[in-house]
Amino acid sequence: MSSSTSISGFTQISISYSNSSTHYIFARAHTSSKKSTSSWPSGRTLFLVNVPPDATERDIILLLKPYGTVEKVLFDSDSPIQGEEDGASSDSEVEEVEEQEEGQHDNDDIDASQPRKRRKLATKKLEPPKVFSLPSIPLRKLRKTGQTAHVIFLDTSSVDRFFSASHAKPRSWPSSSEEPSGLSHYLALYDSLRPPLDAVRQHANSAMDLYEFELAKSKRESKYKKGEAIVDEDGFTLVTRGGAYGRTVGGGVAVATKKFQETGETSERNKKPKKEKTSFYAFQKAEKQRDELIQLKKNWELDKAKVEKLKASRKFKPY
Repeated sequence: MSSSTSISGFTQISISYSNSSTHYIFARAHTSSKKSTSSWPSGRTLFLVNVPPDATERDIILLLKPYGTVEKVLFDSDSPIQGEEDGASSDSEVEEVEEQEEGQHDNDDIDASQPRKRRKLATKKLEPPKVFSLPSIPLRKLRKTGQTAHVIFLDTSSVDRFFSASHAKPRSWPSSSEEPSGLSHYLALYDSLRPPLDAVRQHANSAMDLYEFELAKSKRESKYKKGEAIVDEDGFTLVTRGGAYGRTVGGGVAVATKKFQETGETSERNKKPKKEKTSFYAFQKAEKQRDELIQLKKNWELDKAKVEKLKASRKFKPY
């Protein structure tokens, strides 16, 4: 029998990261009730609690390798809900079938419209340019603290060997040079976020090439082409009114406005002359008030002279 510490049915596994730090993982055998719909196989599944946040599937496999062969490690934070995985796979399969059918229809259209000698050239032109991806460094996925995981062994004897073994002595955590951990993880993350300028330039140029390819493709597939008038089945040309001249959508026949037909000149909107602002500045207001006062005095003197002249020309004859 094992001399491992057991807490509420969980077996305690001591993990030593260094001489001064120890981490504890708790494990028990997975049991599923009859009403449960989980897909974990009972008898060869191990349930782990308090898994390190930077643990990977490879780390768990190396940790449990002495007890047997591990078939699969599934972290509960990453595992999809039952039914979603099957639905996603079925959706992807449907999308692949649709893409194949669309590609087949496109090839049929090309084959029917072009001679046999030019079919290969046409299919090559339709291939979009490849976008070069930025260089990436394999990094660990950091999950939340205290995560859980399910470990599925290849046989039930591996689970029995795990619980019969002693876990009192701390074990060292397996490390991988391919995926750095600790401070090395953040240094690698810093370097991955700052790729070389040559790689960035190549990625940007290839992305722009793809954008221009898609833009040219949309123009080729559009029925409105520059320089060509759009004529419907009845022989009528599609015309739109714009500016002094009407214009067709693609070019060609133009329709003039009424003013152009009468005078032969392009129509221009009557622009009102700009009025100068006379009372914008303070000195303009003062000059305006002074001029009005002077004009008022002049008018007063003229009116006064007219009155005096009328008085002088009046003769009083009572009899």
